[in-house]
Amino acid sequence: MPNFHAEQLKKVGAKIFESAGVQSQEARIVANSLVNSNLAGHDSHGIIRIPQYIALIKKGDIVPEAEITIVKDNPSTAVLDGNWGFGQVMAREAMKKAINKAKNNSLAAISMSRSNHVGRLGEYPAMAAEENMIGMIAVNNHGAAQCMSAWGGISRRLSPNPVSIGLPSGENSDVLLDITTAVVAEGKVRVKRNRGEELPEGCIIDSEGKPSTNPNDFYGPPPGAILPFGGIVGHKGYGLGFILDILAGALSGAGCSRADAPRFGNAVFINVINIESFISINEFKAHVDGLIDYVKSSPKRPDVSEILFPGEIEEKERIKRLESGIYIEDETWGQIIDIAKESGLDTKAEEFDPI
Repeated sequence: MPNFHAEQLKKVGAKIFESAGVQSQEARIVANSLVNSNLAGHDSHGIIRIPQYIALIKKGDIVPEAEITIVKDNPSTAVLDGNWGFGQVMAREAMKKAINKAKNNSLAAISMSRSNHVGRLGEYPAMAAEENMIGMIAVNNHGAAQCMSAWGGISRRLSPNPVSIGLPSGENSDVLLDITTAVVAEGKVRVKRNRGEELPEGCIIDSEGKPSTNPNDFYGPPPGAILPFGGIVGHKGYGLGFILDILAGALSGAGCSRADAPRFGNAVFINVINIESFISINEFKAHVDGLIDYVKSSPKRPDVSEILFPGEIEEKERIKRLESGIYIEDETWGQIIDIAKESGLDTKAEEFDPI
């Protein structure tokens, strides 16, 4: 069961993408994004995605070096076309545009269609938080790649439609909410399958609508579905996912979840708020720190060692994994080694050696 330093994995990822014809700077951006997801504990959006991305490049669905097209542009808003480039590259560019607009106009909203998988959403609101702004991003799957059932339904009708919101604090790390509207992201089901592990109860149903903990019941055949979050009040996760499908899909023109969606991608909705248009940044951060301190002061349940604020667990995991390394399950690492060999890379090079 191999463990690797983050820099090793970034080099491996970049080399694999470069061998597939991706320009070096773009290859580094995507590889860094994937490994940073592993560092944050979101292995579902980490290097497990390399085989998927390479397959999409070979198929022509990911277009390396694609450039964003501006469809509509106003002082506070824009509609963008990602031209099927790497989602990590396109989403970063879209967030940069939104931040610049918010600097000049207090608020910004941007929608984007025809972007590939953008990876871990938390990466992008963090960019706004670094600029002392509030950032929000939501995506759907361009109307395709549905894997979540509607509340009360059996068949797949929605993608998990995640949302992330980030903002700065003063004495603490930035606050970062990053959630999917399903009980679990599809990538986490994939990780469990690759590790030969069962899922917790309440995550998926099989093709007949029966609860299951076996990841293979999700993939089928015939396929099952992931449940909306909320358990007995799963209508809340379903309702949020439904609205985010509209914000990401309808505003961008990519379309909402539907039976005839032509292909998978991410349609994106971004919102940025310039805090200093409302209140001084120092006063804002003081309010945030006060809330964190107050919430953490609560008496804890016997089974809880610490009360965490949104984003804190990812920051703790990042520090831990930078020191001890990133665990990659044998199945995933085997797939990456196979791709590296097919690409003519020297898999005996130092960066391929576990810690």
